[in-house]
Amino acid sequence: MFTATKDQLLPTTTTGSWPRPRWYTAQMKGQPLSVRMADSAYREQFTDAVAAVVSDQERAGIDIVTNGDYHLDLDFAGRAWHHYPVERWAGLSGDRDSAADAGIFTSTPGTLLNEVFTGWRYPDVIDKVTARDPLEFDKLWRIAQARTERPVKIGTISAQTLADVLPIKTDRYGDDRRDLILDIADLFNAELRALADAGCKVIQVEEPSIHALAAAHPEDSEKMDFLVEAFNREVAGLEDVEIWVHTCWGNPNMQKVYEHTSYEHSVDVFMSRLNIDVWTVEGKAGQMAVLPLLANYRETKGPKVALGVVSHRTLQVESPAEVAADIREALKYVAVENLVLTSDCGYGREGANRNIAFYKTSSTAQGANIVRRELGLPETRVRATDPTLQVDVPRKGA
Repeated sequence: MFTATKDQLLPTTTTGSWPRPRWYTAQMKGQPLSVRMADSAYREQFTDAVAAVVSDQERAGIDIVTNGDYHLDLDFAGRAWHHYPVERWAGLSGDRDSAADAGIFTSTPGTLLNEVFTGWRYPDVIDKVTARDPLEFDKLWRIAQARTERPVKIGTISAQTLADVLPIKTDRYGDDRRDLILDIADLFNAELRALADAGCKVIQVEEPSIHALAAAHPEDSEKMDFLVEAFNREVAGLEDVEIWVHTCWGNPNMQKVYEHTSYEHSVDVFMSRLNIDVWTVEGKAGQMAVLPLLANYRETKGPKVALGVVSHRTLQVESPAEVAADIREALKYVAVENLVLTSDCGYGREGANRNIAFYKTSSTAQGANIVRRELGLPETRVRATDPTLQVDVPRKGA
């Protein structure tokens, strides 16, 4: 069901995570949000930080904002993306094994990814994974939505990607992890339903394993069928919500993780088999190689495509003209009513600073306005471009 992008042409957003203000040092450290919010210092820092990120994104000019993932702790290379849920669930113990120990991700010693994969530690699965404390996505949404009239998109890691990194130390779950994936999908589904009940109309599920499997092992149709089933189970009962699925090729410390990075063998899955409304794809960092793959779906009534028109992996800010050129190219393959504009991924996994994130996001909005103007479409106001609202405007006569 289209909500935030309904009747909008070339709507703009950003993926989710955003660099934290230097003064925002508070952490949750595994406690429930409601417990931390009883601490006055944490409450002030967290709510002020959310107000700041919403203000940044509004001034940048995008149509759909996020809470910056500011509920995630400032863990090394963005580990909290995985850890926020598991710190609040039962059936897990300790942070013993690294991704490298488990053979999930490996890299060469002396590289940044090796430091990430050996440094990231995960709890063992020692029993059935169940809810202990609520994830409170609904409360996160209310805190952000109370500070803006624009729709707030709330995102979370997908069950299947989270299950992939958890070492199994119990006979309850098999080596294929399927029962674990389904149990976690059910836990997320309950939280996403509560989020929808609170009033959130844009929910993003991030990085299901589908595109990675299809790129590396396109022949494994049986596992693909299972992952499709698991994802649809994760988002069941959200018919009144615009469901986004985010896909890219990695983002710890701005690094690409996957060796195989083509959407060729997953495009039909996302466009035809998942219960989603918007599919976000990494475009800019991949030189827009995804675009020709979308040509056959131009006239279909499948999901909209949220194309990454600015890269989260480079510090050079793309110009509005460059963004506009990529939008024009995208419109050769995706109908204007089905194109959404975003970043390739988030900026807050120990990546760019706030200024870079802000101006990349504003370039997205400004580039969209250039093309809207060419097509005779309504534009979104971008306060960042107002000459009278620049930070260092010289005084007359000075």
